[in-house]
Amino acid sequence: MIGGVELDFERCYRAVDSRDQRFDGWFYTGVTSTGIYCRPSCPAMTPKRQNVRFFPSAAAAQGAGLRACRRCRPDASPGSPQWDVRADVVGRAMRLIADGVVDRNGVPGLAARLGYTERHLHRMLRAELGAGPLALARAQRAQTARTLIETTELGLAEIAFAAGFGSVRQFNDTVREVYGVAPSQMRTGRRATIGGAGTVTLRLAYRPPLHADALLDFLARRTLPGVDEVRDGTYRRGLRLPNGTGEAALTPADGYVAATLRLTDLRDLAPAVARCRRLFDLDADPVAIDQTLATAPALAPAVAAEPGVRVPRAVDGFEIAVRAIATQQVSLASARTTLAHLLTQLPPTLPAVDQDEGAFLRGFPGAEEMLGVPDSGFRMGAARREAIRGVARAVVDEGLDLAPGGDREETVRRLLAIPGVGPWTAGYLAMRALGDPDAFLATDLAVRRGAAALDLPDQPKALDAYAARWRPWRSYAVIRLWRAA
Repeated sequence: MIGGVELDFERCYRAVDSRDQRFDGWFYTGVTSTGIYCRPSCPAMTPKRQNVRFFPSAAAAQGAGLRACRRCRPDASPGSPQWDVRADVVGRAMRLIADGVVDRNGVPGLAARLGYTERHLHRMLRAELGAGPLALARAQRAQTARTLIETTELGLAEIAFAAGFGSVRQFNDTVREVYGVAPSQMRTGRRATIGGAGTVTLRLAYRPPLHADALLDFLARRTLPGVDEVRDGTYRRGLRLPNGTGEAALTPADGYVAATLRLTDLRDLAPAVARCRRLFDLDADPVAIDQTLATAPALAPAVAAEPGVRVPRAVDGFEIAVRAIATQQVSLASARTTLAHLLTQLPPTLPAVDQDEGAFLRGFPGAEEMLGVPDSGFRMGAARREAIRGVARAVVDEGLDLAPGGDREETVRRLLAIPGVGPWTAGYLAMRALGDPDAFLATDLAVRRGAAALDLPDQPKALDAYAARWRPWRSYAVIRLWRAA
């Protein structure tokens, strides 16, 4: 037991000895003889057993006085896939910390979002991860600072506050402690940024394999003018972020996704990265998922032919709600036409930029803006129009949380209480907006067609019973069945 988390020494050491990158993010290797901590796949010589400790989080390793390895960069490894699977308080807390809630609202704000006292929240995180919320947020701030130091021309004082530090001194001390060098030394040999002060380029790691074509194909079929697009193997979209707006360009590559982020406020770097990772489902464990899905003989050939298919998630839960309702009982092409018209009824959420920089894509309108659209702006039936407004009112007036940090069961229950939102819509939102890896849409027409194409039961009740073998990865089965259709 390390930090309250079961980490079997022999299993962890074997993963380190074999440099198995599937375990990156699951745990961190502390080397007491050198005073550093690494990801399991670090290419350095395997340390001796007596010099090794294992930690459940980078923050726990930092708390033990270890600094990050400069060779394998453990802070840039994929996140633990358990935070996607788990719907408990600790899982929700980790998703909220990744989105920058502690930096914006402090630990009291995080505790309030979760409905627990600060003391109890600290106790739970400490037991699971060996570090409290402040230490976990501090580790993330250090990673954000490193990214800004190495990829922008910003002054170090600007970076300190953009990364979420309260003072330049705190920034300097943390960087020295975590990376073992002064911030100014980290700029040696760095690549020049390709844009202005608000542009950051970085690599988003993932556990292979990643079926990039499936991701891009799914998103390309659902793009909306001025919001997102797929072109030349790159997905671009506008972002609405806590402190401003921005745009992300994501290009899958071998071992990572190249990301170019244009932000109006660099304090939004951490949440922008978290949302992009979530959108492409980069913290998933595809090997474990595919092994479970392949237990169905009818699905096994598809899994073997297309390993690493992910669930495209979301950067904005309300956007997914509107998209889902607009798609009810109509074709995807018809829904896109309806949504494209709806967007023309709303003012753009991003200012125009110089033509030589390229036009910004705008983020999807928020709930308050949607409530201001007149009836004529909705080219859809009254029931669907009022369902969209009902969700918007629940978000604005009742605090309905459609982000991954929300309580999944409570959110689905509240969604089902809104007229016009049925089990299919709530399940689709659970899968894409809330990040539930185990949502299954047994009544979905395309899912049933895919099941029939694979000679699986295609009636909802029988299909739902059959899908039980795919727990806890039924959302991935939905994507597979859609592709089969």
